[in-house]
Amino acid sequence: MSGKTYALMFIGIILGGCVGYAVSLVYIPEAVDSYFPDNYRARFDGLTQMYQDLSGMYDGAVSDIAGLGVEVEGLQASIEELQGQYDDLDEAHTGLEGDNAALQEAYDVLTDEHEARGETLNETQESYDTLLMQYMIVTGTAPFTPQTPPEGTIRKDFTWAYGGETWAITLYIPEHLYDYYSDRTRVPTADYSVYVTHPLDDEYISTIIGEFDDIATSEGYDEVQLVELVVAFVQSLPYTSDDVTTGFDEYARYPLETLVDGGGDCEDTSILTSAILDGMGYGAVLVNLPEHVGVGVDVDHYGTYYLYEDVKYYYVETTGEGWEIGELPETHQGHSATIDPIIPVPIITHDWSGSTLSHKLTIVADIQNVGTGDAKSFKLFVAYEGDEGEIWNAVESTWFDLAVGEETTIMLEANEPRGVHTRIVVKVLDAWGDVMDESASTWFDTS
Repeated sequence: MSGKTYALMFIGIILGGCVGYAVSLVYIPEAVDSYFPDNYRARFDGLTQMYQDLSGMYDGAVSDIAGLGVEVEGLQASIEELQGQYDDLDEAHTGLEGDNAALQEAYDVLTDEHEARGETLNETQESYDTLLMQYMIVTGTAPFTPQTPPEGTIRKDFTWAYGGETWAITLYIPEHLYDYYSDRTRVPTADYSVYVTHPLDDEYISTIIGEFDDIATSEGYDEVQLVELVVAFVQSLPYTSDDVTTGFDEYARYPLETLVDGGGDCEDTSILTSAILDGMGYGAVLVNLPEHVGVGVDVDHYGTYYLYEDVKYYYVETTGEGWEIGELPETHQGHSATIDPIIPVPIITHDWSGSTLSHKLTIVADIQNVGTGDAKSFKLFVAYEGDEGEIWNAVESTWFDLAVGEETTIMLEANEPRGVHTRIVVKVLDAWGDVMDESASTWFDTS
């Protein structure tokens, strides 16, 4: 045999010995136990048990996954069903939106028609009132069937004497207008033109003027007689004291208030008279006498007059019957008067609060225009005043404007004078330095 053959035989013998030794280790426990550590068997058995447990858990997980797959398929079917329902609802919603648009369009048409019919109703009511007045003038009596006042109005019947005849008119005054004026805060001013020039009642004042114009036309009255007719009407209203009828002293009424309340004192009837005469196109002014108010009218007449801007305004007494144009009651003769034209005027009011910290005064003032005209170029003035009229540490704001009904808030700071007896004065000044409104704190001593 060759060397190669011997080498192969030698290698086979070695491999066979190794395999036999390995087999002896597997099949002879004593050999394994002698080779591996003492706890080998217990560890081996524990690992075997763990393998079996994990196999069981694996099989359970596979089963659960299969069950979840079935549930997922069910949920997917539910989602598809809900999507179908949503699509149906969305389609229905789109249809409802179209219906709503059509209904809104129909509503707008009905609203326009309602407003148009409301205007027609108002025109018809005015025509009825005019015809009723003409009927009463011709017959001197009221219709046989009493008429129900239109809803939301206050019916007022007036009769008065003029020119040897008795006249009667019926007014239907809008209740919301009367409530509006009754609820308004009284304007803190002696210039009562602000009650005449308030614009909200202009339209209704024109309907009252129409009643007088109809009488004047039917009787052929001239301008003076028309003024006398109006004055006689107002003079016929009862004189009532403010504190008795309203609970307030010097409670000026707007024209509609005087008509509904059935009278007033001198400023109330003068406001009503000037509102009617001004609306008719006559020049009219308010005449402020000591503790009394009358009217001046620009008409060709004789008697007492007041010259204002080169125009003669003949005096009209509005309280008590029988006073003629130009006739001034003796108790008011020889007294000077202030003339207020019937023009929109701003009326400025203010409230303020103040605080002092480290001898630094901070004033916060709320300023409002409650008049009927815009306020142009006003400013706020704040100072400390001494008991002998001294002025200390005065400060002023920049100029400001206020439209009708507008308000503004202004803050000013002033240094507190040391060791004086003083008070804080706050004033609203116009462009000429005239005081439009003012107030003051109580007296106090500074440290």
